[in-house]
Amino acid sequence: MNSFGDKWTFTSFGESHGAAIGGVLDGVPAGLVIDMDLIRRELERRAGKGVTGDGLQVTGVSPRALREPDEVEWLSGVMGDGLQVTGGKLVTLGTPIAFIIRNKDARPEDYEWLKTTYRVGHADKVYEQKYGIRDWRGGGRASSRETAGRVVAGCVAKQQLAEKGITIHAELIQVGSETDPAKFNDTIASYQRDGDSIGGIIECRITGLQPGVGEPIFNKLQAELAFAVMSINACKGFEYGTGFGGVTQPGSAINAISGGISGGISDGTEVVFRCVFKPTPSTPKAGVKGRHDACVATRAVPVVEAMTAIALIDLLS
Repeated sequence: MNSFGDKWTFTSFGESHGAAIGGVLDGVPAGLVIDMDLIRRELERRAGKGVTGDGLQVTGVSPRALREPDEVEWLSGVMGDGLQVTGGKLVTLGTPIAFIIRNKDARPEDYEWLKTTYRVGHADKVYEQKYGIRDWRGGGRASSRETAGRVVAGCVAKQQLAEKGITIHAELIQVGSETDPAKFNDTIASYQRDGDSIGGIIECRITGLQPGVGEPIFNKLQAELAFAVMSINACKGFEYGTGFGGVTQPGSAINAISGGISGGISDGTEVVFRCVFKPTPSTPKAGVKGRHDACVATRAVPVVEAMTAIALIDLLS
């Protein structure tokens, strides 16, 4: 499926090297003034043009991400003086909101060699096995380019959550085995110089969430958050509270550490979870041509925030 949510829904569309990527939002109330500066800043974070959630300047970023302008064109569901590109004020109408981001730096010719081969670690082969056809142009829907639409949708969700006193903050807390943020860039740069890549861990904190969000059995809050975050390309694991590290500790030492969730329901304290992103498999060292990230986790920080916001606003709608 390409849609997320039941009451507040986001539908993603477009391919990495097609005409555009975009989304449709339904369930957004009328009268919300969209913060265009927030959308611009978050898209720049996703592209690696700014900094991560912890203030770390991003390094090892795909050249395409740095060049792509990522200008949002609003097609429906809003009125105002900024309908075509970012800038100006837009007010939601309560009707479906459609937007696109044109792919202005697409280079499908760079990927023609993939017409007859599959990249290890990518979705190339399984897409063709499932559909009988695949978009070989940079991975199509499986490209991280698709996440730009998620960030736009997440900004709208964040604004609604802010009105409820809820904030979301994610940051990169580990690159490979390195846990000192001051050394992250040097670590990433060393892999980039070697023509390789490295993975990372992102921690996300939700503050202001009232008690009672989530269901006790099949729609537990942590399950909904994991479902949202694990849909992000390259995300390979999710944990909350004590997480996997808790397996080495006795219950008497950790039984009060909830991560803000007990029995699948928010308990009113700060919700904390972590997710791990694998190293980019497309690297020069692996013999793969194209424009790639040395550590995709750096650019995934705003995407994690976006999907968290989308999951929460759907639960609260």
